Amino acid sequence: MIVDVHSHLFRYTDHFSKQIREQVKRARKGVEVDLTVRWEDYHKTAMQATRTVVFGGKARLAGIWVPDRDVAEYAAAHPEHLIPFLSVDPTQEGWQDELIEGHQDLKMQGIKLLPMYAGFMPQDPKLDYLWWYATKHNLPVLLHTGTTFVAQAPLECTLPRNVDAVACRWPDVKLICAHIGHPYEGECVVTIRKHPNVYADCSALHYRPFQLYHSLMLLQEYGVWDKLLFGSDYPFTTVDASLKGMRELNNMLEGTALPRLDMDEMEAMFHRDTLSILGLR
Repeated sequence: MIVDVHSHLFRYTDHFSKQIREQVKRARKGVEVDLTVRWEDYHKTAMQATRTVVFGGKARLAGIWVPDRDVAEYAAAHPEHLIPFLSVDPTQEGWQDELIEGHQDLKMQGIKLLPMYAGFMPQDPKLDYLWWYATKHNLPVLLHTGTTFVAQAPLECTLPRNVDAVACRWPDVKLICAHIGHPYEGECVVTIRKHPNVYADCSALHYRPFQLYHSLMLLQEYGVWDKLLFGSDYPFTTVDASLKGMRELNNMLEGTALPRLDMDEMEAMFHRDTLSILGLR
């Protein structure tokens, strides 16, 4: 079974401000793309993904706001496949109530945070309630780490070293650093090696193959293949494209003496029992 630990629900343009819609064009060479997610579109490019974590995202600073109820209703329509995560923006009033509502009323099974897009540091003491709640209720937390195209999103909020600071104080929370922290992969790899409950996902990286090769080789040399989870980042790319791109990474090394990625480890990552690792139903 393949578990996609990183997929989005968006309704374009309902969930985006005009400002961020302009900036999203940087991800597609100046072209505005409809990022609306439809199950049938996801499913036909993810035939091997039998379980998928889905979330929206809340970040007032960047101009993203997906109500948790929208995500919960989307997941409820496909309960045999989709596992909903809630989202909060801790810079906004009432986020604690939204956390409780998403978990207890909407039955969402984890938390997605956008520190850079919302403009907060995950280790800020103002978030202690979130980390306490996640610990008490065994909720895994997936954080965006790495780059962005959004001008107002501060890079200091996205560094994997921030996750290290959280894990030092809240060691029992299952934490996932999205995108291997790209382009701060070094920080991410040493962080996931250091903490037993900190993982990374490989989402949205296959279309930068040479950089992804270096990222995975770093992970391989540190001996932490077992701390990497599979994710797609749909709708920015797909499960099928991600699997194909990663399985072909060693092909570009033909005729060179460069070390090869361990494909047995990669296949084990694709089929990892992510649900058990994260305590998801």
